[in-house]
Amino acid sequence: MSKRDFLSLLDCSPEELTHLIERARHLKVLQESGQSHRYLEGKTAAMILELSSTRTRVAFEVGLHQLGGHVLNLDSETSQLGRGEPIEDTAQVLSGMVDLVIIRTLDHSMVEAFANHATIPVINAMTSLLHPCQLLADIQTFEEHRGTIQGKTVAFVGDGYNMCHSYINAARQWGFHLKIACPQGYTPNPEILASTNNAELVDTPQEAVKNADLVVTDVWSSMGHEGQEGDRCAVFAPYQVNENLLAGARHDVLFMHCLPAHRGEEVNDTVLNDPRSVVYAEAHNRLHSQKALMEFLLTSA
Repeated sequence: MSKRDFLSLLDCSPEELTHLIERARHLKVLQESGQSHRYLEGKTAAMILELSSTRTRVAFEVGLHQLGGHVLNLDSETSQLGRGEPIEDTAQVLSGMVDLVIIRTLDHSMVEAFANHATIPVINAMTSLLHPCQLLADIQTFEEHRGTIQGKTVAFVGDGYNMCHSYINAARQWGFHLKIACPQGYTPNPEILASTNNAELVDTPQEAVKNADLVVTDVWSSMGHEGQEGDRCAVFAPYQVNENLLAGARHDVLFMHCLPAHRGEEVNDTVLNDPRSVVYAEAHNRLHSQKALMEFLLTSA
């Protein structure tokens, strides 16, 4: 069996991503109906979280438990990771002890290096470049509420950081039109943007959300931006998602945010609780989509 990694949405074909969403929805039905689905009985994952996490950690831990497996948490304080052991050594050692490694770190090249030296699947649970696991939940949530996302219009308003990059990759893989509004100096990686004709930069948030089926934002100061909060709030203030901005979208628009949200900054308090907001369904779907991902990686030939 050859191993598969999930460092980016581009590591899967569009057909495989479609299968993952369908499988996530099936696993959700099984879980909600109380049916046992221990398809990964005896499997073990090592989770390396160098950054704080709520949704990612809980979804992977609970998800693998529901599938019959076990997650072992490693960090720099309780392992050799914080004592200078080379990435290639850790990757090769863990490859002989566990079945899967899940990594959350700012340095995307660290995840790539780990995957290159591991003989077991590696999942990118978020880096400063990409957050592909979140997009599985986002697409699942949209399609549960509105049907296929192919051909739809999506607006991303805010920082051209890891979430924006993953939305660009998602537009390429699922075939929707992405309009991105970011302040000057905070636009996405130009190579990632140029990788598809399905994504474009626009000048204003109002232009981005015009006739949008889905509006997405993220915090203005992500992990890795410590100390920049004050400056960023001033620059991003015109990019807040509020009722006035959503008024320019379609009447049945959905709003998403990967959470945690800074209420009163990138989104006002009332939009988070608006009927058009599906942020909690989106968060809950992290469980089901990540279960489908682990199953896929551990059973793919």
